[in-house]
Amino acid sequence: MTEGTYWLEHAWLGDRVEPGVAVDVARGRITAVRTAAPAPPPRAEVLRGLTLPGLANAHSHAFHRALRGTVQVGSGTFWTWREVMYSVADRLTPETYHALARAVYAEMALAGITCVGEFHYVHHAPGGTPYADPNAMGEALIAAAAEAGIRITLLDTCYLSAGFGQPPNSHQLRFSDGDAEAWAARCADLRERDHARIGAAIHSVRAVPAGQLATVARWAGERRAPLHVHLSEQTAENDACRAAHGRTPTRLLADHGVLGPRTTGVHNTHLTDEDIALLGGSGTGTCMCPTTERDLADGIGPAAALQRAGSPLSLGSDSHAVIDLLEEARAMELDERLRTRTRGHWTAAALLRAATADGHAALGWDDAGTIEPGALADLTTIALDTVRTAGPLPRLGAETAVFAAGAADVRHTVVGGRHVVRDGAHTLVPDVPRALAAAVEALRG
Repeated sequence: MTEGTYWLEHAWLGDRVEPGVAVDVARGRITAVRTAAPAPPPRAEVLRGLTLPGLANAHSHAFHRALRGTVQVGSGTFWTWREVMYSVADRLTPETYHALARAVYAEMALAGITCVGEFHYVHHAPGGTPYADPNAMGEALIAAAAEAGIRITLLDTCYLSAGFGQPPNSHQLRFSDGDAEAWAARCADLRERDHARIGAAIHSVRAVPAGQLATVARWAGERRAPLHVHLSEQTAENDACRAAHGRTPTRLLADHGVLGPRTTGVHNTHLTDEDIALLGGSGTGTCMCPTTERDLADGIGPAAALQRAGSPLSLGSDSHAVIDLLEEARAMELDERLRTRTRGHWTAAALLRAATADGHAALGWDDAGTIEPGALADLTTIALDTVRTAGPLPRLGAETAVFAAGAADVRHTVVGGRHVVRDGAHTLVPDVPRALAAAVEALRG
């Protein structure tokens, strides 16, 4: 429904869990939130369990889903993983990318994700030849999100070089527009839709020459669009940046006007104290992707220190080793416990804010991520009667959601007032596992 009432058995309202909450919806937005509603109103749709605002996946590479179970074989590093990733990227077409992304975004909806930030850099045909529609690949992703029933921020990514002073390699030719001005001209033809917003991304300081960073930042700033960047994911990137420019990647971005409240650094793993102060002092956000960072052996980033310095936190599933924003939230806290050998760095409520309101803000959806009048009617309901969630008192639902529940416990997902996942089944993509298997099979070499 796009108009009517949802009755939430339990609802997380940002600072507390309330039993019996009626949420009125009109034209895809919440118009009223009524607490102390012990029974469902007439004709209300009932969401049993704990309902949260929809989850925001702030960092995704949809085609990496095809790597799941393959790159986990044997040993290696980020750099050996990257070679396998390139082999999948080489086989993508607009048609196969659409099919895969539709299935991946449907998997996200089943996990309670209502909005995704797609860090998109596979722009052209192999060899770098543009498609007849230069944005065919981006349009495929936007269409896939619509068909899967979720929102998307397409973070169109500038990717121009293989490293500092190095031209793109044969795999990367299809990522590159030649220079930042050509990238900006192509992006200007992308249009926003009700479910889709357009943002920008700098792939990394090694992939965009320093003299062209400001062009990307200016394009995003003129449109007041989100700007994301992979930042200090690997120590090798830091070493190469210092060798080329005599400064850290964070300082390089700061010197070229990239940092600021609409910018999000993804990973932010290997930072100096000065880097942390630059990011926090500028209000630049941090997107942590713990399941990918541990899968690739990247390291544990200083998330707590970044937040203390003023950097808002969001979460992403990145390479989709798993798609589970509750696991990302839990992992951020548990990784920090391992790093510091102390417990309790974030409350469950703070971790849920990173997965909801702050994640949406990082993607340019400031009107989503809360259950309050005026917000987009995006909801996620976690079952409280599964083997993982049964037992704790409902008023401890936030703690249960973060520290016990997972994607398998999502019962309902509502986007713009429309039931996209009902009782654990996707209403728009009938057989998501089959769609995923077919899409991945089509990309096997």
